[in-house]
Amino acid sequence: MKTWAGVLPRLVLIALLVAFLTNPNWFEPLLKPLTENNAPVIYNQGSLLTLTLLHLRTVLIATVAATIVALALAILVTRPVGAEFLPLSRSLVNIGQTFPPVAVLALAVPAVGFGEKPTLIALFLYGLLPIFENALTGLTTLPANIVEAARGAGMTGWQRLIKVELPLSAPIILGGIRLSVVIGLATATIGSTVAARTLGEVIIAGLLSNNLAFILQGGLIVAALAVLIYDGLSAIEHYTARRMGREADGG
Repeated sequence: MKTWAGVLPRLVLIALLVAFLTNPNWFEPLLKPLTENNAPVIYNQGSLLTLTLLHLRTVLIATVAATIVALALAILVTRPVGAEFLPLSRSLVNIGQTFPPVAVLALAVPAVGFGEKPTLIALFLYGLLPIFENALTGLTTLPANIVEAARGAGMTGWQRLIKVELPLSAPIILGGIRLSVVIGLATATIGSTVAARTLGEVIIAGLLSNNLAFILQGGLIVAALAVLIYDGLSAIEHYTARRMGREADGG
């Protein structure tokens, strides 16, 4: 019963999101009171489904790039040969948190032009810190007895990293990726200010035309995606933690 009580709201949310993205006109009566002067109720300057998929694609690309770079840096600074680079690495991954997203976009546009590229740069920089810090925590808090057992079994440093350290750190690393994705989902909306195709288009169109229905549509879709993806990654994280716990215990 407890399981269903937790799953049922998510299933309802998924059903509502799919229904709205594929048949938004079904919801027109609910949103009609939010418009004035016979303004359009449902966003009519593009497909909501297409914008949602493009929004997710942008976040996915940026998150994958941030994960690769942040994880590589975390591995480097936790090896004896790269330990001295820890302060520099921390400074690098903090760059994204130093500047507001709008400032990053403003700096990126002259270099790469308008469109998706400056948005990817902003999301990439914003996504580095949580992944790096979680990976660093995971790799530096491993059970000493397991690491020593792997070393005693004759594993090379590379083998320990691939077969022991990264698998045991996976739940914590996934936690950082989860945070990065949620940050990216929200931040990607501002990409539409520099002509990126994201759900920010819907929100900006609503702001420009004083159409609360448009603003609500864009905001609710982003919020629903954030909740569903956060819960999905949390479930994967918990499953991985349980599995790694059993393997660490030998079973």
